[in-house]
This record gives sequence, structure tokens and C-alpha cells, in this order.
Amino acid sequence: MMRAWWLLAFAVIVSVASATDVRVGPQGPGFYRMRMGGDEITALLDGTHPFPADELLTHIERSKIDSLLHADYLASPVQGSINAFLVKTPDRLVLIDTGAGPLYAGDGGFLPAALAAAGYRPEDVTDILLTHLHRDHVGGLIRNGTMFFPNAIVHVNKADSDFWLDPANEPKVPKILLPMFAGAMDSLGPYLKAGHVVTFSGETDILPGIRSLPAPGHTPGHTWYLVSSGDEHLLAWGDTVHVATVQLAEPGVSIRYDYDEAAAATSRKRALDEATAKGYWVAAAHVSFPGLGHLKRAGDGYQWVPVNYDRTP
Repeated sequence: MMRAWWLLAFAVIVSVASATDVRVGPQGPGFYRMRMGGDEITALLDGTHPFPADELLTHIERSKIDSLLHADYLASPVQGSINAFLVKTPDRLVLIDTGAGPLYAGDGGFLPAALAAAGYRPEDVTDILLTHLHRDHVGGLIRNGTMFFPNAIVHVNKADSDFWLDPANEPKVPKILLPMFAGAMDSLGPYLKAGHVVTFSGETDILPGIRSLPAPGHTPGHTWYLVSSGDEHLLAWGDTVHVATVQLAEPGVSIRYDYDEAAAATSRKRALDEATAKGYWVAAAHVSFPGLGHLKRAGDGYQWVPVNYDRTP
């Protein structure tokens, strides 16, 4: 009798399983946390965006792009992550970049869910450090035209704010960069009106333990942030690398979104060399989530070493 019951139950389970389509649903909110010295670093995923590497990368043949992508089981367009990073110190909660928010339609805008899943509220954020004013880094500042982070002071390089907040500069850029002006003005507008924007120039201490490092090229005021705690350091490098598979193997490869491709290539090589030589943690906006890892030399190029998962940071 017992055997018959088990056989009947098994038959029902098989019948239900075979009648149900197997579907891949959406991922959960993306956050990953780790300890660095006395700070907590949390990567937040705002979304992913299809990136046509074969159309946008420059100074490289398409066949070489395809070959490098294929070697990593990828193809163009590559799903590029849109990462932002929280730094929790004993007295501050600092957000580095804010993702694309609503400016990339359905590709971005998931940072609020990731922030909540990580246990934080928008009003908890004390400071926002922007690496530059492109749409996929500033779009998360606002929701419905209002400040999403009502208590935060926004820090931005003066060279970038002077450029992207002035429509008179539009004739100086190719067509592909024109949307960046409206994105910057709309996103920063409420914070400017509230007196919540602070500009800085050059290399300087922005906050205790966080120093700005000028890295022009991708934009006029593109900036890295070096976060230091104890003997450990994290380099938040913004848009230094867009397609890691290609640009780590071929650091001279630039992108059509670079304001000055030659300067961007120089900054990229400097970041790769310094992060490798000094053993920095790297927080990368467009390396596959969580975008945290180290670099090491690999022949004439570099290799990304992602953070090892630790469920108890």
C-alpha cells in the first residue's frame, strides 16, 4: 500500500513538472558587500545594458574584437553592468556614482531596490561622489524630478560640471555625446537648486579617507576616487574600462564615448599599472557585477581577478 502511494505521488510530480514550462525569471536585487580595512564596501547593480562593442570600440579591428570576445564565451552586444558603490565609514555613507536610473529606459533604475535589499535608505546617504557626468552615472540622482537622496551632498569635478552643465559646449562634442548634456542638467538640477552640489579641482581629499585623482579623457573632468582604510585601498575608476575582455588585453583600445580618446588611453594605462603594482582593490562601473576585484599582468595586457565570494564579510 505504501509503495503504491509513493508511485502515485511520483507520477503526479512528474506530470506537473512536464506540463510546466521552464522559464528564466528576473534576477533578484543586486548587492554584494565586503570588508576593506575598517570600511564596508557594497556594490549595487543598477542594471545591465547591451553594449555593441564591435561598433563603439576604436583603434582595433572588428575581427580582433570578435576573437577576444569569443575566447571569453561572449559576443557583441555584450551585457555591460551598470555598477555603483557604497562606502560605509564610521560616520558617513558615501555613494560613488548612481547608475542610469530612468535615463536608460528599462536597462537601469534598479539601484533603489538593491539599496533597500542591502539594508539602506536613500536618506541614509550622506555624500555622493560622481566620477563624471554621463547619463549612466548621474541618472539615479533623481526620481520624478526630485532628489532621490535628500540629505546627500553631491561632489563633482569642476571641469566636468563646467562642461556638461553648459549647453554652449554642445558643438564641441560628436552627436553620440549630445544626450549627456540634458542628462547632467536634469539630474543635478534639483541638487543645485537645494545647494547640495560641491565642486572640487585636481587631486584633493574629498572626505576623510577618500581622495580624488584626476583622470581626464573619457570626459574633461573624469575622476577616480582612492578609498583608503588601514593598509587597504580601493580605486573607484569610473569609466576607465568599458569592455574588460577587450580593453584589458588591448589597453590602447578606446571608445566613441571618450571625449578625448588619446587622453583616455593614457589615463587607462596609468590606472591599470598603478592598480596592478600597488595591489589596489578596483571598483569598476562596467565590469561584470559586482565589479570588485584586483588586476594582474597577463603577457602584454592585464587580467581581471574578481572578488572571491564571502557570505560573512
